Amino acid sequence: MRAAAAAAAVELAPELHRFLEHLRVERRLASRTLAMYREALLRLQLAAAASNIDLPRAQSHHLRGWVAQLRSRGLGSRSIAIALAAWRGLYRWWGRQGRVAVNPVEGLRPPKGTKPLPKALSVEQAVALSEHQTQGGTTVQAPALAARDHAITELLYGCGLRVAELTGLDMHAGPAAAGWVDAPDATAHVLGKGSKRRSVPVGRAALQALQAWLDMRPELALPTESALFVSRLGTRLTANQLRNRLHAQAQQAGLSTHVSPHMLRHSYASHLLQSSGDLRAVQELLGHSSISTTQVYTKLDFQHLAKAYDAAHPRAGRVAAKAVASAPAEPPPPFPPFPPLPLAQRKG
Repeated sequence: MRAAAAAAAVELAPELHRFLEHLRVERRLASRTLAMYREALLRLQLAAAASNIDLPRAQSHHLRGWVAQLRSRGLGSRSIAIALAAWRGLYRWWGRQGRVAVNPVEGLRPPKGTKPLPKALSVEQAVALSEHQTQGGTTVQAPALAARDHAITELLYGCGLRVAELTGLDMHAGPAAAGWVDAPDATAHVLGKGSKRRSVPVGRAALQALQAWLDMRPELALPTESALFVSRLGTRLTANQLRNRLHAQAQQAGLSTHVSPHMLRHSYASHLLQSSGDLRAVQELLGHSSISTTQVYTKLDFQHLAKAYDAAHPRAGRVAAKAVASAPAEPPPPFPPFPPLPLAQRKG
């Protein structure tokens, strides 16, 4: 905080200010971007002054050392990336003016930041959300809307669909349909990223919720609407409308966390991996082109196992003994049953 306040009190050198004006007038950068670039240029100015280096004469090893200083002061990888972008642009601008022969920032890369793990609901939270919708919740709403929202939740959590895949579902299969649900075959056919089609199994709970919605869909849908899920106006449900409805349902169910459609997809993947341990099958069910994308869920799985170890093992050493003594005598409820994995081999 003190360093930021000190930097804010320093005036930007005229040559750096001219570069910032170039970005504002000619490049038309957004005000937020300009503010971040100004802060980055101030850092560069202060580092050069502390090293008694004239900025146009700075070499790559000087810039590398200044990046190391930013890291040592706790600056995150994203902030360092922004700083390097500003510095690189400055020296390119000077290069076009003939002030520098070589850009000392070229080749410098920000440190790799740690990617946050995807957020997933626990099994109990996912079941609580579904059961809340089954029971009609605590608020009064049209039965058709309640049936629709329940079917949406069951498909998101029971099939791991992306929000665009779910909103793209149509009532019937056909050349123009982005996706559809084959209820007799218990399979959903969706159009995923990169226009890649895939088929995923649909569980019993999702099929029952879907049938309940189909029985009431004529109350909302326009006669000519082909979408499986529609809004109050009878037209295809949008992604934002879906997110808002799911968030509201989660709040009414008493969940303390913000629930998004993608969180239910993460929950599907995490719980399925915990139950089966089959990473390749989960990859195909999710429609990931690379196994490395799916491997992030193994970390979530390890977290689950670590918590179970801490709570139950008398030699864990990371929890108090009373935590073990207070552990429930009954085993935790099993994960909700998923359809057999061989169905993942079907191609859409």
